[in-house]
Amino acid sequence: MPSKKPLVIVTRKLPDAIEARMGELFDVRLNSDDHPMSATELVDAMKEADVLVPTVTDRIDGRLMAQVGPNLRLIAQFGTGIDNIDVESARRRGITVTNTPGVLTEDTADMTMALILGVPRRLAEGARYLRDHEGKWPGWSPTWMLGRRIHGKKLGIIGMGRIGQAVALRAKAFGLEIHYHNRKHTNAVIEKELGATFWENLDDMLPKVDIVSVNCPHTPATYHLLNAKRLKLMRPDAYIVNTARGEIIDENALARALEAGELAGAGLDVFEQEPTVNPRLVGLDNVVLLPHMSSATIEGRIEMGGKVIVNIKTFMDGHRPPDRVIPAIM
Repeated sequence: MPSKKPLVIVTRKLPDAIEARMGELFDVRLNSDDHPMSATELVDAMKEADVLVPTVTDRIDGRLMAQVGPNLRLIAQFGTGIDNIDVESARRRGITVTNTPGVLTEDTADMTMALILGVPRRLAEGARYLRDHEGKWPGWSPTWMLGRRIHGKKLGIIGMGRIGQAVALRAKAFGLEIHYHNRKHTNAVIEKELGATFWENLDDMLPKVDIVSVNCPHTPATYHLLNAKRLKLMRPDAYIVNTARGEIIDENALARALEAGELAGAGLDVFEQEPTVNPRLVGLDNVVLLPHMSSATIEGRIEMGGKVIVNIKTFMDGHRPPDRVIPAIM
């Protein structure tokens, strides 16, 4: 007799091809209307499932983890970041956690570069003007809608992992000078190829660069890494771009700095209180706001789902899944 298929509960709607393949391999329960699950729904799912497939919108903290059922042995995150999961609590309960690293690097770096280009050149502001003033544009003017040149500017990257390096490669092609702050030096060969300058102290780097790109993970150590004090270190003609996690920047402090003219502008794809967006930021012309879409490509989502399936299948076959998250190296 064939062995019983594991019950896999998926918390959000995934690409059709991924859901179809999951249905072939597992006893899968899908979220067809894509509503974000409540804490009660998550607990119910964790009491029933052999495998839970959550996303970044599902906060699985220690309180929820304490209510898991006896069958739950794997949490296969559909996403790279795992700051929404209490991984240590899962480990203590014998639950393995996996994620989907690597597949979103290029997509996120593309969007980061788009914001690095778009904010100083006022692309969103210009497009919005034509839409909101249809038929009223008087035509080209030598002094209207002036932005700032990108070529020759200094880019300061916070977090030189996969995405940070991919951003640096793109930025170098546009003629930016690469600076970065990281826990340690990146690979010497990569650093040489990029012509990148390492800053051990973030406070020393911030006053020296024209654009700051946030590409580090959200951890307790990076919460409000860019606080009011550090934002004041940046020059008033500098820009900040964040495609990592909203919690890394103190949003209220950022809004104050932008309102006061202490920063020239910002490009944000992530927010501190998602899905709520700080209304002070919404009202500013020098801010480009995106709805957490840096990784939103068809190719990326399918590759993410493929990794989730491989992690589940490998684990259920009795082997170590390739993308297991280990708390000690987070």
